[in-house]
Parts: sequence; structure tokens; C-alpha cells
Amino acid sequence: MNEDLTIGRLAKEAGVNVETIRYYQRRGLLKEPAKPMGGHRRYSFAEARRVRFIKRAQQLGFTLDEVTTLLALDDGRSCRETRSLAEQKLAVIEKRIEDLSRMRGLLEALVVRCGAGTSQRACPIITTLMADS
Repeated sequence: MNEDLTIGRLAKEAGVNVETIRYYQRRGLLKEPAKPMGGHRRYSFAEARRVRFIKRAQQLGFTLDEVTTLLALDDGRSCRETRSLAEQKLAVIEKRIEDLSRMRGLLEALVVRCGAGTSQRACPIITTLMADS
């Protein structure tokens, strides 16, 4: 298989768009290869794997700054640090789930109070949102 990808082909192989590749380059997550005189920059399939890694990490909730740290830990000897980052991210996600569950409960209660919305009085949802805490 040819390891000589244009930026468009790299984007396609990685499942992103070209602007994502350029953004990752500006952020320092992906190196920008030299442009040969009169030619196009060329990328390898290893760079496509790197982009897929970045996207998967983002899907798990890691920020690009955290992804930069994860990429720096890819030396085969940093499992403890990587695990620690993952545990921290898990704690953030669990807190977010708690917050979302609380918000869900509050909204469910407001929707029930609102009923069909046919009464002449003020909407309980609007009233609650406008109330001073």
C-alpha cells in the first residue's frame, strides 16, 4: 500500500475533513510535512492512525490539550500516567452524569407542573426560570 497521501487522502483515511487536519497542525498535534517545490505535501498512513487516535480520544471526552499529553505518553512506559489521566477524565464524566441526572429530574418536574399548558396562569417553567434563587 502506498504511504504517500495528500492532505485530502489523509483526511479521508482518518475520517475527518481537511480543515481538521490543518487545525491539528496549527495545534501541534500533527506535523506539517515540507512542501516540495511545485508539489504537494505528503503524509503517511501512520499520520492517519494518529488522527484517528486524536478523534477517538476526543470522543471519550479528552480535550485537545489532554490529547497532547496522551500523545506524549506514547512511549510504552507511561501506563501509570495514562491511567491516571483516564481516571481523572472518568471522574469528570461521572460528575457530569450526576449533574445531568439532577437537571433531568428538575426539568421533568417542571414539565409535569406545566401540564398541557392550557391554563390562563403564567407558565411554571418560565416562572421558575425567571425566579430569583
